[in-house]
Amino acid sequence: MKAKKINVKGSEISIIDRDGLIYICLTDIIRPFGNEAILYNWLRNKNTIEFLGIWEQLNNPGFKPIEFDRFKNLAGLNRFILSPKQWIQNTNAIGFIVKSGRFGGGTYAHQDLAFEFCSWLNPEFKLYLIKEFQRLKEEENRLKSLDWNLQRTIAKINYRIHTDAIKDNLIPPLVSKSQIGKVYASEADILNVALLGMTAQDWRETNQDNSGNIRDHASIEQLVVLSNMESLNAILISKGVSQGERLQQLNEIGRRQLLSLFTASGLKHLSADQK
Repeated sequence: MKAKKINVKGSEISIIDRDGLIYICLTDIIRPFGNEAILYNWLRNKNTIEFLGIWEQLNNPGFKPIEFDRFKNLAGLNRFILSPKQWIQNTNAIGFIVKSGRFGGGTYAHQDLAFEFCSWLNPEFKLYLIKEFQRLKEEENRLKSLDWNLQRTIAKINYRIHTDAIKDNLIPPLVSKSQIGKVYASEADILNVALLGMTAQDWRETNQDNSGNIRDHASIEQLVVLSNMESLNAILISKGVSQGERLQQLNEIGRRQLLSLFTASGLKHLSADQK
């Protein structure tokens, strides 16, 4: 959960990703305007409590509505005080994260809540925050696209190695171009079935509204494994391993490699590390 940084009107704001949800550091946002007493004042507001409760009900199946109603009834009273930690502990909320530590510590809020807080705190600051946040997301999407294109290119290069192995070992002499094409398609579908679970024809029949082919819609992780599988299949072909046995081996290896990639955080930062 390594924080990324954006600069908003001279203030460095930390942003973290937890389980696909984006959180913005409210402690950083508050710093130019005062201390965290500002946040507690916002949380005391009845409209704030209602907003937080509705957001949790929409996004959090584990939210405790009874505790939410209790806070809502207390909101507005002079004696009512609420901190993000109390809100989390009592309602099982996911909209806030409270982190301890000298570096990266502080109160974080989901982007929806952070933008709402900024509307109350300083609308001008909110507009600059949204602008920089969008710039960060656009840069991340651009790098992700570069990653995908890189892996698609590697897969195409490895496919040439794969087809050469087919030509040298599986295609007998003096056959027609049509027969050769069927062999290539058959071998390509071994990889498709082993990794993607269906043939190219099966994909076309179930995705008639989509352009391109089955591999054009693969994820970065799938393309990485596909590149490995093409090279491995070429080796297995040259060793005379039967098509059925190769399919089974490739499927087992593909599953293991995908599991490793999906559980390794390093792949998510591939582009950042290469810069």
